[in-house]
Amino acid sequence: MDEDKNSFLNEFGGAYGYPNGPKSIDEIRATEFKRLDGLVYLDHAGATLYSESQMEAIFKDLSTNVYGNPHSQSDSSSATSDIVREARQQVLDYCKASPKDYSCIFTSGATAALKLVGEAFPWSRESCFTYTIENHNSVLGIREYALDQGATAFAIDIEEFAQDKASMRVLQHQAQRRNEAKFHQDELTGDAYNLFAFPSECNFSGFRFSLDLVEIMKEDSARILEGSPLCKGHWMVLIDAAKGGATEPPDLSQYPADFVVLSFYKLFGYPTGLGALIVRCDAAKLLKKTYFSGGTVAAAIADIDFIKRRKGVEELFEDGTISFLSIASVSHGFKILNSLTISAITQHTTSLAMYVRKVLLSLRHENGARVCKLYGVPVSKVLRHEFGPSISFNLKRPDGSWYGYREVEKLASLSGIQLRTGCFCNPGACAKFLGLSHTDLLSNIEAGHVCWDDYDIVRGKPTGAVRVSFGYMSTYEDAKKFVDFVKVSFVALSNQTASLYEFKQGDETRLSAAKVSLRSIIIYPIKSCAGFSAERWPLSSNGLFYDREWVLTSLTGEILTQKKVPEMCFISTSVDLNLGILFVESPRCKVRLQIKLISDSDNGVREEINIHGRRYEVQGYNNEVSIWFSTALGRPCTLSRCSSSDYKFCSKKNKNTGMCRDVQSILNFANEAQFLLISEESISDLNNRINKRDAQKGTEEASFQVNPMRFRPNLVISGGEPYAEDGWRNLRIGLKYFGSLGGCNRCQMINIVHTAGQVQKSNEPLATLASYRRVKGKILFGILLRYESSDEEQDNDIWLQVGEEIHPNCIKLQEKWNSSCIV
Repeated sequence: MDEDKNSFLNEFGGAYGYPNGPKSIDEIRATEFKRLDGLVYLDHAGATLYSESQMEAIFKDLSTNVYGNPHSQSDSSSATSDIVREARQQVLDYCKASPKDYSCIFTSGATAALKLVGEAFPWSRESCFTYTIENHNSVLGIREYALDQGATAFAIDIEEFAQDKASMRVLQHQAQRRNEAKFHQDELTGDAYNLFAFPSECNFSGFRFSLDLVEIMKEDSARILEGSPLCKGHWMVLIDAAKGGATEPPDLSQYPADFVVLSFYKLFGYPTGLGALIVRCDAAKLLKKTYFSGGTVAAAIADIDFIKRRKGVEELFEDGTISFLSIASVSHGFKILNSLTISAITQHTTSLAMYVRKVLLSLRHENGARVCKLYGVPVSKVLRHEFGPSISFNLKRPDGSWYGYREVEKLASLSGIQLRTGCFCNPGACAKFLGLSHTDLLSNIEAGHVCWDDYDIVRGKPTGAVRVSFGYMSTYEDAKKFVDFVKVSFVALSNQTASLYEFKQGDETRLSAAKVSLRSIIIYPIKSCAGFSAERWPLSSNGLFYDREWVLTSLTGEILTQKKVPEMCFISTSVDLNLGILFVESPRCKVRLQIKLISDSDNGVREEINIHGRRYEVQGYNNEVSIWFSTALGRPCTLSRCSSSDYKFCSKKNKNTGMCRDVQSILNFANEAQFLLISEESISDLNNRINKRDAQKGTEEASFQVNPMRFRPNLVISGGEPYAEDGWRNLRIGLKYFGSLGGCNRCQMINIVHTAGQVQKSNEPLATLASYRRVKGKILFGILLRYESSDEEQDNDIWLQVGEEIHPNCIKLQEKWNSSCIV
């Protein structure tokens, strides 16, 4: 056992690993989670994992028993009713809720349970919906029902909650009302029903809220609301335990909340699409049900306004046939948790979270600056138990600027670590901990930022965070691999080697005396399909003639690429300029498709599509072409061709656009630029580094070699030093001039390997590139170019030829760029 683990066990050994359980954590991982070998899964707050024995028990149960629709009297229906009854009791037992006081309503998830409360709650214009600022969007959605019924809604921020309840400090946010009609305080009767909602554990920060809030709101709401007239009436309390329930389910025998919501896939991984609403029986009587369905009525008459609703709480609110086979699976999940015990699971997961928090807070750059900013955890409380097994943070560079959370997620994935980034559907907590004002949030939205996009830094501020979270099957090794990943990837130390890219970029003096020439020309007529090589090829204002001039789309209009449809690589293309035909072949199609470059007639529909913020007018093809490509890909799709004459931008008009990306010149369906240039010498250096990393890992497999075609270049060059192209501002190939738009940011697509008709994914070469080619969140390899045609040149007169000599950093072209754009 290594020294680091010994140190961890000395501090947390009594809590870690289930020392008194039926299996140790190492035995659990070895027997129940073999699929995690080589993978670190740290998104248990999003969804925890099911065990092998759990799924085996479920399969045995379903394969040996017959469960029928419970809305009947048959034996199979009775068997279903029995397992549903047992499952309800298990849910109540999990939260120590007496069946005399509480009922369990099964729903399609925790969100559906919250929606049910919002829809059926007895709102009035005197009602108030109050909620902690740290709440999931699914809780905030209840606000819509309250406001629509004329009620008031407002958030509170619990700034401090000590053991002494009287010391609680609360910040009340602005009240919201949709009904502009005002009423005086003396008009309030005090008979309205109000709802207070809070999470047992914040899914953003991991902070565990005190369940004493239940008693305080029910018995002394005036203290929280500081004498506001809105505190009048009867207060009911909702606990969102979807996140916190996995490690600390609320004890309803001590904290009698009116509503508690649970999500089973967050408790034990399976089933998904099933949740529960635990509701106090007296609170259930106040809920107003409008819709009725099969199973919720005792009798109904079709042609008159008559229904007789069922009296049972569960029967009344469970619309239609419940997901009884999923419910049958619940008992097998609870069996796992009960065998380990919730207290042991809490201790185990908390010990891992405390260890990671401690290490992250200790990290320093070489200049002494902190590396990590933890959210919701004051330094003085890092080793206290007020937090669940979730850690939210962002990382900083030595100069104090932020690493983007998408960069962290991307590199973590390359290291076999699965984590979560963003705001985790908790906008209040996100804004609070990131220090984002309403103005900041609205400005970010105006800048185009929405949930799940790549805008991780806007105006110098993070728009979200990184979150790691632990489950009952997490190990010390998981935690250690994660903190080591952070140290290696984001901590700047004095003995680290500078990025090769950083000291070569823009270095015009490091030009090799060796001859540099054009080795290959590759054209990709159909976006994301295989291309073909040519000894010579004509240039146009769009780049290479016919390069990425066609695109495949789904029937819903989605652009198809190899990222989502890797099989596109098996569609081969070639263009015969003499015959004027695009030839397309696929191993799934017997006939080679022929498409005329110049159509005799326009037999396709013209329409507009949007790609990467650019609008294109495209021409479609007949049904025969669509059937061919649908067969080739095994999914319905259509082929479209760019009508380039209808999409033009003059490269001289916008003089305020820099050289970072090709937003000025004419493009077909290329992502960023007309050309991608790759150097054979750079590829060779990359392969050497990959093999060296493999040797250090002790990998016994054959040497890994990356082919230049893995990067889908248009131009492959030979000669000179590795990465010399990084410093090229422009270049001349023969008598043709090209401007450099900078390095090409690489993505997971280059990790897709096509061998023997199969598509496989690996971590290379992106993992190795990330170790030495990473610059401010981007992993750069190759350079992007645009063709600088002169006014005198005609498109059909200009050709590129393999073997032509390349001359970097031409003074003539630099003078042209300086006069036409700001560099």
